[in-house]
Amino acid sequence: MRLSGKIALITGAARGIGKAIAERYLKEGAKVVIADLNQPGAQAVAAALGPNALGVKLDIADQTSIDAAIAQTVAKFGGLDILVNNAGLFDLAPIVEITRESYRRVYAVNVEGLLFMMQAGAKQMIAQGRGGKIINFASQAGRRGEALVAVYCSSKAAVISLTQSAGLDLIKHRINVNAIAPGVVDNEHWEHVDAMFAKYENLKPGEKKRIVAASVPFGRMARPDEIGGLATFLASEDADYIVAQTYNIDGGNWMS
Repeated sequence: MRLSGKIALITGAARGIGKAIAERYLKEGAKVVIADLNQPGAQAVAAALGPNALGVKLDIADQTSIDAAIAQTVAKFGGLDILVNNAGLFDLAPIVEITRESYRRVYAVNVEGLLFMMQAGAKQMIAQGRGGKIINFASQAGRRGEALVAVYCSSKAAVISLTQSAGLDLIKHRINVNAIAPGVVDNEHWEHVDAMFAKYENLKPGEKKRIVAASVPFGRMARPDEIGGLATFLASEDADYIVAQTYNIDGGNWMS
């Protein structure tokens, strides 16, 4: 029960990694807000998790929606101790085919949305005066470029940089900002990614996923629940002296 009495808001938590973290946090004693653009999905997950979970609609590309989600969290549970910035958007295309629309859409969520969600969470934590934990989701894609994934890779590199800057700035308020960089995770997201790679690399459905999984030194993709342990550690008192770091969970794909 390392998070006993804590209040956590997790973005993009109606499925995948976010949902798995919410489940883990509840087991560790936290009260959890399931925040997602898919409001029915968020509310269904919260209902299944019980009275210590709340489902809210959140569009992190919209400041009014961000402010409303924070307000709902405070109104329901009395504050905010942990913010997990998990929501993200993926797209890919060769450099000569990238559109401004795709670029703006990805950055509106992965960079701008994450920054202003982090800002809103930090303001609430500062007002409370008891510190807090912010965990941003980067990616192994933020560690290096990839030929077809320039916009997404650069957006996740920006998350790593924002984590460093915010971590150095907010620690004076005893708010620890750190990040997790997952590798390839076997969830609904990868079905979409596989289909996009199939289009540009002339592959059969499922083939890119198989190739990528086989290339991981561990021998397979991660499961969403395998991210929850580190997310719990970074949200706990055990991580009080950890500031502005990005941790890999990728089966050995990247060493830093």
